[in-house]
Amino acid sequence: MQTYQQQLKNKFTEEYKKLNEQQRIAVDAIEGPVMVIAGPGTGKTQILAARIGKILLDTDALPENILCLTYTDAGAIAMRRRLQQFIGADAYKVNIYTFHAFCNDVIQDNLSLFEKNSLDAISELESIQLFKKLIDNFKKDHPLKRYRGDVYYEVNNLRSLFSNMKREGWPPILINEKIDDFIKDLPLRDEFVYKRKYKQFNAGDKKQDKIDEETDKAEKLRAAVNEFDNYQGLMRQKNRYDFDDMINWVINVFEENPQVLSDYQERFRYILVDEFQDTSGTQNKLVQLLINYWDNPNIFVVGDDDQSIYRFQGANVENMLSFADKYVAGLKTVVLTNNYRSTQPILDISKTLINKNEERLVKQIEGLSKELISSKEILKSILHLPVITEYNSVRDEMADITNKVYNLLQKQTAPGKIAVIYKENKYGEELASYMRLKKIPVFSKRSLNILEHPFAKKIVALLGYLNAEHDIPYGGDKILFEILHFDFYKIPPIEIAKITVEVNKRRYNNEQTAIRKLLYDKANALPKDLFDAGINQKLKNFSGIIEQLISDVSNVTLQQLFEKIIHSGGVLTYIMESEDKVALLQLLTKLFDFIKDETARNPFLNLDDLIKIVDLMEKEEIKLPLSQVSGSDKGVNLLTAHGSKGLEFEHVFFAGINASSWEKKRKPGSGYKMPDTLFSSQPKASEEEELRRLFYVALTRAEKYLYISYAQYKNDGKEMEPSMFLAEILEQHSLPIQRIALPDEDMMAFQQLQFAAQAPEIEKSEEDFITALLDKFTMNVTALSAYLDCPLGFYYKNLIRIPAGKSETLEFGSAIHHAVEKLFTKMLASETKTFPPKEEMVADFSRYLRKHRENFTEEEFDRRMEQGAMVLPEYYDKYVHTWNKIVTVERNIKGVVVNGVPLKGKLDKLEFNGKEINVVDYKSGNIDNALPKMKPPNDKDPHGGDYWRQAVFYKILVDNYEQKDWKVISTEFDFVEPDKKKAYRKEKIIINPADIETVKQQIKEVWAKIQAREFYTGCGKPDCHWCNFVKDNKLAVALHVLTGEEEPS
Repeated sequence: MQTYQQQLKNKFTEEYKKLNEQQRIAVDAIEGPVMVIAGPGTGKTQILAARIGKILLDTDALPENILCLTYTDAGAIAMRRRLQQFIGADAYKVNIYTFHAFCNDVIQDNLSLFEKNSLDAISELESIQLFKKLIDNFKKDHPLKRYRGDVYYEVNNLRSLFSNMKREGWPPILINEKIDDFIKDLPLRDEFVYKRKYKQFNAGDKKQDKIDEETDKAEKLRAAVNEFDNYQGLMRQKNRYDFDDMINWVINVFEENPQVLSDYQERFRYILVDEFQDTSGTQNKLVQLLINYWDNPNIFVVGDDDQSIYRFQGANVENMLSFADKYVAGLKTVVLTNNYRSTQPILDISKTLINKNEERLVKQIEGLSKELISSKEILKSILHLPVITEYNSVRDEMADITNKVYNLLQKQTAPGKIAVIYKENKYGEELASYMRLKKIPVFSKRSLNILEHPFAKKIVALLGYLNAEHDIPYGGDKILFEILHFDFYKIPPIEIAKITVEVNKRRYNNEQTAIRKLLYDKANALPKDLFDAGINQKLKNFSGIIEQLISDVSNVTLQQLFEKIIHSGGVLTYIMESEDKVALLQLLTKLFDFIKDETARNPFLNLDDLIKIVDLMEKEEIKLPLSQVSGSDKGVNLLTAHGSKGLEFEHVFFAGINASSWEKKRKPGSGYKMPDTLFSSQPKASEEEELRRLFYVALTRAEKYLYISYAQYKNDGKEMEPSMFLAEILEQHSLPIQRIALPDEDMMAFQQLQFAAQAPEIEKSEEDFITALLDKFTMNVTALSAYLDCPLGFYYKNLIRIPAGKSETLEFGSAIHHAVEKLFTKMLASETKTFPPKEEMVADFSRYLRKHRENFTEEEFDRRMEQGAMVLPEYYDKYVHTWNKIVTVERNIKGVVVNGVPLKGKLDKLEFNGKEINVVDYKSGNIDNALPKMKPPNDKDPHGGDYWRQAVFYKILVDNYEQKDWKVISTEFDFVEPDKKKAYRKEKIIINPADIETVKQQIKEVWAKIQAREFYTGCGKPDCHWCNFVKDNKLAVALHVLTGEEEPS
């Protein structure tokens, strides 16, 4: 009978024979530091497992004496599975961890040394709340303090910064020192010195404006970095920690408790690190602590700098270079160049691409070569080239890829051997729809945010309505209009429209009412006579349901309330009748689980608390994820480039290779710029090199067949260009390029996928009902602009006038407007025509804000009160001595008819110079965002900006006001908040005859369309609230394909 050692040796010998020369060198080097540079497909998992087997055979080490650290859970699983082939069940005794799992074990084994036992892991939502609190605590003169726009703009930047500081082990004092070095060094750098005479500058002069710009960025970084300790303090107050804290805790305990560190050093005699290129500064420090006991430690690191796609930008080769420098005397460096995955043509084009990168080990370490050679026997003889296909449109690309995949399946290619790789999830989601039409099995792992799903949004909206009504009677009326349209209530839209119009009619007559009140009154009214049918029965049923649910808010738990909504509200019935009942039940269960989790976290959680949590999650784009695995692993793989790392497929379609998705993809604010003095590796990283590495990863997933494709035009006809990375490949390789435009008949099967680019049409309301509304309709500039933006939006907002609440921004603007209006009214009322003091102006602002307190959260109210108290006195001081006192304010003008169209308007202020007028309109908010709205018609906005149209409309209105002999010379937009440079500005629009004719024509055409009832079809823009509202609630009776001129940009 064979001994354990004999069995192990037999297994190992069998696997060892499969290794090539380079792999054997790496496996045999079991003593001392070893760095293996393993390119794609070179078998790094194999050598990690083989080396562990070699250690167990050739030394007296036990499996427990080996520590293997990997970057991901998937890597740890793959490692253990491969190790089983070498050593059998003992693979489970080897310590294979992710870094976080290892740190957690250290903490659990030494709980008395850590505070984790008294802390809870912070949720993403709690983290956002703490960052907002941190920002709220900023002093008035803080460089990162904002008063308008997104006042919490810095949240994500700070989160990213603090996470990087923790992961890289950068304390605030270090970054401050590096910022000082950076600023001091700027004037000495070539890029900040004029090379030759330029304007008034001589060669050798400093580019002070550029130095100041970089200094300003560095100081903002400093201000952010110096908030790190404050944030950590807030975390401690809340008894929370995050996962980035865990590794730092372990490092601190190791540094402060030599005996604890010594125990782990003695236990782990051999350490292996996978994906070393992606390890962070703190992860690397942890490894160094574990091995620093020995001068020549048994440390084995494996990585590939060319596949570094997760590392902090600026430090992509830092770890590997530092490792090589530290152990230069005894280091064995092995480069694996035998590729067992891909054909040589695939490897050649991949090499051409990655050679463009400067930040590579081969350009940092002398004598290093990474020329990959196709070494798998079955692949050596395959020399066909990757194929590039240019499609006419994205739609053509997706349809043709679908057809090609379908044909491969017909030829008995296993679906699991096919992958479509793309840059962004959005591409894959649309492609999956094409695949489903062809009945192609797909396998796609993605996390669905159920808060974005129309069904879940309806449930959340209903909860929000119940909360609003429970808080203030009729406080949720603005939401009720949409809720009445929810498909599970099956209420005819015409009945909802009638109720809405009647509510507005009563309000016009100064009768206090609301949709809910009118519904209740009508549902409970006695019939007037035998022929009185009363309110629509579905509306009556709804009224009864909603009244009971509002009553339940105070009397049942949150979980019970949710159950009542599902059962008594008709939601469950709707689900069970739906074709998508399985998916909807999953969504419903996930939503219920979320509520149960939140109530478990806080047993006293009420409905208002829950709504605030959901609102914050949506605002901060925090997902409520439902892990959705589409299909089985036997389906065609749909993957992002990031998600493809570590995988391989016989057929790879690398799709959507357009510059707009790659190097020209607009990214949101990239956060704070770290000073390059923080890094030691020489060439500075760039986003371009990061993307090139990602592109390289995607290319090297292909085994035999690689199909690269891009579209020449977007679906809306706008031209696109292929990625520069493709051009870099074509510079050195003559690859076959196909140009394909699918015939119309081939696209017919996919026509239903145009839904998102179609304009929805709702069911036409009764003629008499609409006629009555139009009989009272008078054109104003708001209605004109609304129609030009979306006819369907005009129908809902301006014709039947659905209830709408005021946002924080709008209400703040109204308060500012009120304060300025009061200032001029009091001036006009005074005998001396003197403006009251600015303190009175601020008091009027404050009174207005308090009167409308319900439109603000506590934080919003405090911030807006503080902002008003700052900007209004400055605004007053700027203009009080120059304001024109010959004015009229809040002037209502009506009874004007132009080209047969009745017009009206309310003007903020008219300034007189005799009979000539300057119309003044007050604006709050960011002036830079307003500037495009002041532009006349142009290619981007053929209707012209809303503010431009407003200016021209006011001239048309006043000039045709027959009661007065006035003439508008100009319209001025007076911004009551300062711009970025703290300056208060006015923007004046001088109107010419051509402007007048253009807007008159707009008025005439829009009026004619409104009278012709052309407002049932929407604009079709993807982000249009009303078009999406109609689609989500299945109110559309038809979908119209937009013409080239109409299709949204």
